Amino acid sequence: MEGNQKQLPEVWMRGPIEGVPTLLQPVAHALLQVQEDVEKYTKGLQNTSIWQRPANVASIAFHLQHIVGVLDRMFTYASDLSLSNDQLYYLQKEGVYDQTVTLNVLRSNLDHQLQISLEKLKEVDINTLTHIRYLGRKRIPTSLISLLFHAAEHAQRHLRQLLVTAIVLRQEKDNMYYSK
Repeated sequence: MEGNQKQLPEVWMRGPIEGVPTLLQPVAHALLQVQEDVEKYTKGLQNTSIWQRPANVASIAFHLQHIVGVLDRMFTYASDLSLSNDQLYYLQKEGVYDQTVTLNVLRSNLDHQLQISLEKLKEVDINTLTHIRYLGRKRIPTSLISLLFHAAEHAQRHLRQLLVTAIVLRQEKDNMYYSK
């Protein structure tokens, strides 16, 4: 804790997210936890480090881009739609170095995509959760609930990987990637 700030309990312990169906509260909670944890774990990180790949692991920039992309893609499939050319282009660009992409841009993109995802969760008819949806070009059959759960789980998975990369960067001998 910094200063007089009280540490809040994890998002899921704070109660329901208004407008999100009860059965989808775990998805909403997981997504909001990603948002808070990204802010927490990237605090003080300098833009020069977001593309670093210590021990050849994926960069923080990749993880942030990938979370955005996965949410966009999974919610597209959940809407029973195919990916657009723009979405396929974004997928190809995830993790490709771009010096103009800053941490603030990445966080802003994540916040925007999380808001879109939460709004889409609010629109889900819970009577359709077991309806078939198709994943990818191969149109792998799955269910709506599976796509929504996977979106949240996959975002959490990449958050954990981002955390490990951030820890390694913090431990760099000279701490040149973080401001003091």
